[in-house]
Amino acid sequence: MTSTLLAWLRHLSRVCGFETADAFPPGHPYARTRWNGAYFDIASDVKPEQIENRLCEAISNTPLVFAYITNPTPRMQRALLAVLEQRMRNNRGRATELALLLIDAYRSPHVTEVLPGLRAAIASTAGQDEGDRARALMAYLSSMQSPFDVIDARP
Repeated sequence: MTSTLLAWLRHLSRVCGFETADAFPPGHPYARTRWNGAYFDIASDVKPEQIENRLCEAISNTPLVFAYITNPTPRMQRALLAVLEQRMRNNRGRATELALLLIDAYRSPHVTEVLPGLRAAIASTAGQDEGDRARALMAYLSSMQSPFDVIDARP
């Protein structure tokens, strides 16, 4: 009886949004994605699309929070890549630290590759110094046509 009551109260608490979400709901395509609830205050009743939007917005505003996400979705990776590319273009510091965050995320085999060949490019630098790995990743990203340089043309 007590366990049934506690289970019901936990369910009610989650449905009402009293808990902080730290993962997508079961059955979601990116159910393995996890984040530290202390850095992302997301109520448990928020829809998955809104959760991903909030996480991407947080990454765009404060890219170092990417370190607190396990198995980031492709949209989250693109948000980090956008900030990384901007820092590389403007020669602003700390681009290396963002590249290292992406390298760290790809240690998990469950991360969906956001750019073709990215996992292989990261794996090819295994065993090297972190700075060398970050510079190699940034060189790889610089050599590809930027996915963010999109020109809308009307026929």
